[in-house]
Amino acid sequence: GLVLGIYSSEKDGGAAQFTSAGDAFDRLVSGKLRELLSVCGPPLKKGKTRIFHGLHQDFPSVVVVGLGKKNAGVNDQENWNEGKENIRAAVAVGCRQIQDLEIPCVEVDPCGDAQAAAEGAVLGLHEYNELKQKKKPVVTPQLHGSAESEAWQKGVTYAEGQNLARYLMEAPANYITPIKFAEHIEQKLRSFSNVKIHIRPESWIAAQQMGAFLSVAKGSAEPPIFLEIHYLGGANTNDSPLVFVGKGVTFDSGGISLKPSSGMDAMRADMGGAATVCSAIVTAAALNLPLNIIGLAPLCENMPSGKANKPGDVVRAKNGKTIQVDNTDAEGRLLLADALCYAHNFNARAIVNAATLTGAMDVALGSAATGVFTNSSWLWTHLYEASLLTGDRVWRMPLFEHYTKQVTDCALADLSNIGKYSRAGGACTAAAFLKEFVTASHWAHLDIAGVMSNKDEVPYLRKGMAGRPTRTLVEFAARLSQDSHN
Repeated sequence: GLVLGIYSSEKDGGAAQFTSAGDAFDRLVSGKLRELLSVCGPPLKKGKTRIFHGLHQDFPSVVVVGLGKKNAGVNDQENWNEGKENIRAAVAVGCRQIQDLEIPCVEVDPCGDAQAAAEGAVLGLHEYNELKQKKKPVVTPQLHGSAESEAWQKGVTYAEGQNLARYLMEAPANYITPIKFAEHIEQKLRSFSNVKIHIRPESWIAAQQMGAFLSVAKGSAEPPIFLEIHYLGGANTNDSPLVFVGKGVTFDSGGISLKPSSGMDAMRADMGGAATVCSAIVTAAALNLPLNIIGLAPLCENMPSGKANKPGDVVRAKNGKTIQVDNTDAEGRLLLADALCYAHNFNARAIVNAATLTGAMDVALGSAATGVFTNSSWLWTHLYEASLLTGDRVWRMPLFEHYTKQVTDCALADLSNIGKYSRAGGACTAAAFLKEFVTASHWAHLDIAGVMSNKDEVPYLRKGMAGRPTRTLVEFAARLSQDSHN
C-alpha cells in the first residue's frame, strides 16, 4: 500500500496541491491520480481520505489523505505546530485504512516532515492485543523514497517510545506487577553499554527510610520495588544528570478509602508516570542523546488489607517530615515524596516528576494538556517549547503559597496528604504537598491524570491508554542535551 498526502487549496474551490511524492507518483501513472481525484467528488478535507485500487502494480492500493493548509505552522491559540499535527493525524488515518485491507506493508509519503509522518504511522497503527487470539494484521510502515530517512527513523524511535509506555499502561495489573514492570524495562535497556539498572528490593527501601512509600506498599501481597536507571550518555559521566521520577502504582484500588468499582479497571494505568519516564529514557538511549539521565520509579500496589494504611495514620518520609494519611487514595504523593528526597542525592541539573496524580487535574484540563507545576521558569520554557513540536501539550499551573497552607495545617503531623478544603484545587494542593520534599531550584511536577487515556481526542492514537507525554519528555531531554553541547 501507499499513503500520499494532499494539501487543501489556499483559495476556496481551487485545485488541491500534491506533496512532491504525490506529484512524482501522479507522473508515474501518467496523471491518472489527479484525474481520478478531480472526478470523484469535492476536494479532500483535512484528515479525510480517498482510496484507489489498481493504479500501479507496485502499489495495488493507494490512499490519498488530506493534510489541510500547506503552510500551517505554529498556532499560538492551540499551542502546537499545526502542520506537524495535521501530518500525524492524516498519516495515521491512511495507515489504518491499509491495515483494514490486510496489506502487510505500507509506504508513507514524508509529507514534508518525515519525523511527524513516522510518528503518525507508528502511533496510529499501535494496538494492545497481546492477550487476544484474534489480532489485527501487523502492518509495517516504511518511508516512501529515501530523501528524509534520518528524520523518519527519529520519528519511528519517538513513537516506539510512546508505544512502550502505552503497552505498559494498558497491560493488566496481574501481568505488570512491580517486579514485572522493572524486568520489562531492564530487558529493553539490556543492549546499551552506557546504562546501569538497579532493581532495589523492599529491604533497600526500608534501609533508605522511605516510610511514606513503604506505608502504601504494605497493604498488598506484591512486594514493592524501587527501580533506578542510570543512562550515561554525556561526554563526562560526572556531568550533572537530568533526573526523571515517575509514580509507579501498578494497581490503585484506593486502599481503605476504596474507589468506586465503576472504572476501577483503568487504575492498572496508575503507573503512567513511571511508564512515561522509563520509556523516555529507553528512547533517549536509542537516540544516543548526549546527556546523563537518571530515572527513579517507586513501584507498588495500593490495596486494602489488614496491613494497609488507615485514614488518620501518621507515617514518616525519608526527610523526616511526618504525614497524616487522611485519605489512603491520595497515595501517589507518598511514593513521590520519598523518591523526590532520594533524587536530591544526584546533584541534578533538573528534577522532573510525572504522575497520574489527581482526578482534579482531569477536571481542570481534561485530556488537552499535561498540567505542569514548577519552581523554575527556565525549566517551564524548555518543556513548553518541546511540547510545541510534539503536539503533546503542557500547561503551567500555580504553585502558590496559598495551597501550601492547606496541606501544612494539619492536626497530628507536619503535613496532611490532602488539602483541608478537600476537593478545592485538588491538583494544586497535591503539587504543594510535593513541593515540601523539594529543595532543588529546577523542579517540575507533571500531573498526567487527564492525559492518561484516549477516547477519540487525539486522532492518531486509538482508544486506550495514551502513553502521554513520553515524546515531550524525550524532546525536552534532547533540547537539554543540545544546551549542554553548545
